[in-house]
Amino acid sequence: MIKVENISKSFLQGNNKIEILKAISLNIKEGEKVAIIGPSGSGKSTFLSVVSGMDKPDSGKVIIDNQNITDMSEDNLCVIRNEKIGIIFQAFELINSFTAIENVMLPLDIALVPQNESYKKAKELLTDLGLANRLDHLPKMLSGGEQQRVAIARSMINNPKVIFADEPTGNLDINTGNKVIELLFNLIKKYNKTLVVITHDLTLAQKMDRIFTLTDCNLIETKTHELHI
Repeated sequence: MIKVENISKSFLQGNNKIEILKAISLNIKEGEKVAIIGPSGSGKSTFLSVVSGMDKPDSGKVIIDNQNITDMSEDNLCVIRNEKIGIIFQAFELINSFTAIENVMLPLDIALVPQNESYKKAKELLTDLGLANRLDHLPKMLSGGEQQRVAIARSMINNPKVIFADEPTGNLDINTGNKVIELLFNLIKKYNKTLVVITHDLTLAQKMDRIFTLTDCNLIETKTHELHI
């Protein structure tokens, strides 16, 4: 489902070139759950940005569902992101003036899906996530866990092939985070999605099919017993 071939990424800091990713390769199968861990500043969010198509590598290729997204035009890339990729952000990124269901419907509205159809799909996802009685609530009326569940529903509304999650429990307490992850995993299994999670939470990483540690610009597969929790 995801094939990463020798991607590298660097940034200029003044006159200095700071290397973030160095010739990283990775294959992820359809339906796999993969965790990317590593210390702060190791480049995890940069890796997610590049692999999800939000940023381009300096070199190398990113292939999603047999399509090379690396050199696509922005218009074609927008189509791929809308059809094949869902992203869950740590800070939820909900529109404060939209209700829960309006936030979830937004990607379908952009894709010009009829309102009755998008409402039905959004309601089904929010119900799966235990929010059937929160459809018309604004984000400020929802708890952090509820807002993250709305963000999860929004990421899945277009039936993407892959879900990328950047620290999905980072703004939640432990109990709420565990509940949100359980609901996310249930949806991933129900709809057969591929999941890539960027996380500091080693307990969450343990629940994934495979774990990779990003350190010194390189990605190294890590076995569960090697984690120090």
